[in-house]
Amino acid sequence: MDSQMLSSIIEYLAVISCGISGGLAAIKKRYDVFAVLIIAWLTAVGGGLIRDVLLGAIPPVGVSDKWLILSAFASGVVCLIFYPEITDLKRSMLVSDALALGLFAVNGTLKALNYGSSMTTAVFLGMATALGGGLIRDILLNVEPAILRDKHFYAFPSLLGCLLTAVVYRAVQWGILGAAWSIPLNIVIIVTVVVLRLLSVKLNILLPGPVPRTHSHIRRRRHRDA
Repeated sequence: MDSQMLSSIIEYLAVISCGISGGLAAIKKRYDVFAVLIIAWLTAVGGGLIRDVLLGAIPPVGVSDKWLILSAFASGVVCLIFYPEITDLKRSMLVSDALALGLFAVNGTLKALNYGSSMTTAVFLGMATALGGGLIRDILLNVEPAILRDKHFYAFPSLLGCLLTAVVYRAVQWGILGAAWSIPLNIVIIVTVVVLRLLSVKLNILLPGPVPRTHSHIRRRRHRDA
């Protein structure tokens, strides 16, 4: 199995996980069937659309790969039918969301690297893939984007996953690691992203805010000069 095949498998799993997240969010807003399916689709493929447009991979897979599109809409249909059960499985939904984050981070980075992008570009495109769908979902639902509202580890694990994916890819490319290491290491990266996300929520680990300060040094200096 080469990196492109691995990337495709990861992308399908991520689309289903993310589509369920978007569909459920739309149902909570009491939207109709059409709106639920559209939001599930855009949540599932939104990050990939952004990535492919920036890569110049036109048309993007989110509108050209029929099986990917069907997978996204199927996740919306699952939400429409089984939303009471899915809602009760709050822990499962958290795992699903974290899994989508890890899967898309690795997938987006791998695709960018396979298209000849630099490591820096690949990391940014991996982040866009991981976070873009959720951002589109929240904008459509008129809620504060999770990337801004969620103080638990959210964007940070995806950034780490993108960086590690790029490092592993280059290590294999330069002969530092054998090609056989690519798949198991990428799986480890996905698991790492998922575990970091889940632990931050479970243990209420928050990213720090601004340095706590009450006075301005400029104001004090001006007062002394006066």
